[in-house]
Amino acid sequence: MNAPHILLFFHLLGVIVWVGGMAFAYLCLRPAAGALAPPERLRLWRDVFSRFFPMVWVAVLTILITGFGGLMAVGFADAPRAWHIMMSVGLVMIVIYAYVWFVPWQRLGQAVAAERWPDGAAALGRIRQAVAVNTSLGFINVAVATLGLAA
Repeated sequence: MNAPHILLFFHLLGVIVWVGGMAFAYLCLRPAAGALAPPERLRLWRDVFSRFFPMVWVAVLTILITGFGGLMAVGFADAPRAWHIMMSVGLVMIVIYAYVWFVPWQRLGQAVAAERWPDGAAALGRIRQAVAVNTSLGFINVAVATLGLAA
């Protein structure tokens, strides 16, 4: 095993946790949770996100460290175009995630604690929209990484 393989392993592990977690939440959990009454649904999402979002921070840091590490190893100018595209898209995803963490996620927690269900539903709606965008961007990055779309 050599350093590039170790970097790639941790990079992909971070992507799997983040993008895979968003895909599961958006495509599986969201439709199933829709059958719940608002108080139960909002409590469920608060509890799910309280476990998932800290893992996303670890995944984001891992992806950043390994991604920049790979770019530096080959040199920015010599890196494949796909790497630059993935880095750019990834940085947009991180900004979106930071928005989710600092704005609607905080509002969701406050609304659930105070049992303000309409406010919680509004915050959850903003999270849902951001997760839809980030999941799509994550799928684009996987396509760029694997299908040679930037060759």
